[in-house]
Amino acid sequence: MKPIKLIRTTTIPQALKILLRGQHRFMREKGFEVVGVASNHQDLIDVANAEGIRTIAVDMERHIRPFKDLISLWKMYCVFRKEKPTIVHSMTAKAGLLSMLAGKMAGVPIRMHTFAGLMFHAKKPLKRKIIITMDKVLCWAATNVYPEGEGIKREMITHNITSKPLKVLANGNVNGINTSYFCPTQITEKQKNELRSQWEISESDFIFIFVGRVVGDKGINELVQAFTNLTNHLPIVAIGTPTNNLKLLIVGGKESDLDPLHPNTIKLINENPHIKEVGFQEDVRPFFAIANALVLPSYREGMPNAVIQAGAMELPSVVSDVIGCNEIITHNFNGLIIPPKDIKKLEESMCHLAQNTELYNRLKANCRKPIVNRFEQEVVWNAILEEYHRLLKERGMS
Repeated sequence: MKPIKLIRTTTIPQALKILLRGQHRFMREKGFEVVGVASNHQDLIDVANAEGIRTIAVDMERHIRPFKDLISLWKMYCVFRKEKPTIVHSMTAKAGLLSMLAGKMAGVPIRMHTFAGLMFHAKKPLKRKIIITMDKVLCWAATNVYPEGEGIKREMITHNITSKPLKVLANGNVNGINTSYFCPTQITEKQKNELRSQWEISESDFIFIFVGRVVGDKGINELVQAFTNLTNHLPIVAIGTPTNNLKLLIVGGKESDLDPLHPNTIKLINENPHIKEVGFQEDVRPFFAIANALVLPSYREGMPNAVIQAGAMELPSVVSDVIGCNEIITHNFNGLIIPPKDIKKLEESMCHLAQNTELYNRLKANCRKPIVNRFEQEVVWNAILEEYHRLLKERGMS
């Protein structure tokens, strides 16, 4: 019997490669013919080699570019007409809009989109209205819509994005986490010592870590200012240790064309010796292993992988009170929750975590178990697989 063809689409191939890592191979091993579609980049080739699937390049703009978007839509339609998939499952905003429209035009029977975040948050009124309209069109063209978490689901209902049923698979998150891989015992003392030496970090330092895209939307401007305030104005930030024992690791790549940092933020990063900007890293576990706490003061999220990964690595988190973050972190249980864009509260929470050993140890002890219970990768993958089979059965195609 010919295998069911499943096409997974994302705007940039890095999402296929990192956010959905391992899932393509899992579905292939479960009998699907899996094809990945994203913009042309070396990462797309890497996905094909790592996952054992075919990939097809369709360039897509992340910004709203009407003329280029129409070209991408036509190319996506041509791909679907040629490939004749049974299922198209998209993720990320632009790939979702184009894939669902092209899929409807091409007669793809099952068109699924996962909302891993809502782009209209923190936008100006006109752009907000445009993006909400785009999301409504996407949902109209889709046969099935999946918010990544309960928070996104509530927001979609509040803003009347669609009247279609909204289903959260498993406990949310698009890919889950391999908790055996993200485990403190996986990183040796030798690895940790080598990394500390490379970045001029002492074992006695209290290290805050940020992991993610280094952009304004992630709250980097506020984080750098709050951390600079700590190192400049407080005589003691960790019990019995001076300010030079406080460090901030920034792990991730910049997106200067989409969401650049404030010039003053860049200046502060460059001038503050306690801030270590390490760039994008394929394996973030060693950096988590030498850190004490994650800080993610984001303006908006879906179900943030960094917070889940940090928890699995037994790190408490300081996060904004936004969708996703407040579904993973419970205030004063496995982390601290602060209002978004509030530099003073962020500074106070970071200081409190570094100073209060009893609080820190209590939060740390509560980090890993909830992640293992809720986001184990195999549970998430099987929930997605079961949903594919359910939709196929409904249409008499299983």
